[in-house]
Amino acid sequence: MKIINLIENTEGKSGCIFAHGLSFYVETTHHKLLMDLGPSADTLKNAETLGIDLKEIDTVILSHGHYDHSGGIIPFSGINSTAVIYMQSLASGEYYADDGEHAEGERYRYIGIDKAIASLPQVKPVNGDHVIDDELELFTIKRRTHELPFTNKRLLIKTPDGFVRDDFAHEHFLVIRCEGKSVLISGCAHNGILSIMDAYTDKYGSAPDAVISGFHLMKKTPYREYQLEEIRSIADELRKYQTIFFTCHCTGETAFDEMKKILGEKLVYVHSGDEVIL
Repeated sequence: MKIINLIENTEGKSGCIFAHGLSFYVETTHHKLLMDLGPSADTLKNAETLGIDLKEIDTVILSHGHYDHSGGIIPFSGINSTAVIYMQSLASGEYYADDGEHAEGERYRYIGIDKAIASLPQVKPVNGDHVIDDELELFTIKRRTHELPFTNKRLLIKTPDGFVRDDFAHEHFLVIRCEGKSVLISGCAHNGILSIMDAYTDKYGSAPDAVISGFHLMKKTPYREYQLEEIRSIADELRKYQTIFFTCHCTGETAFDEMKKILGEKLVYVHSGDEVIL
């Protein structure tokens, strides 16, 4: 199995663009697939730099309905019109971020996907769990076992009656079984990585060998002590698993550093263009 990051927030492999967003290329025995497509066509440029032929992709998974994971889908569809794109049917919803009353522009900022994506003929909307084949499966959260991470409080859904907290029903997670290993890939783990791990173990009976995911713990402003304690508590819980965690994107470097103190070699940061070594 080969797993290569195509884009994320931090500088990595020489020549690769880095930007706020996420995309992974995965090569299994039977598939060449993408998990998300980053914020823009820069994802495609990085694929070319890394020698990855996107015309050979057969499957695309959109992890959830945010622009920074979907911005490259329309440009990608211009060069590959046959790859099946799996997304939750709710992923084309009205998703917003509350930038606060002192925001430079509009307080409520649209962060959803380009609406044209849902109309692409190769898009396959799914509702809940979905088995693709013996190698690939999608699952969703039915019941959270932990509170949502504090950073999700500002993420909203626009309804006819106003803004409400996002319940992240538009998020699903990819399970890959290949070469005797099980790998769980998430985009941002908006539902909370601890709830996702509990859902995985409840469904499959054991923990995955590896997890690749942002943890959505990043802040633009300084962390308060209770927030750092929450980050440390998450790391303490993850330490109980015999799993290697590869993280990036929305985890944030401060949160990563705090978690690394607890998880040690069980936590690895993946930079733009890096290959994930299982």
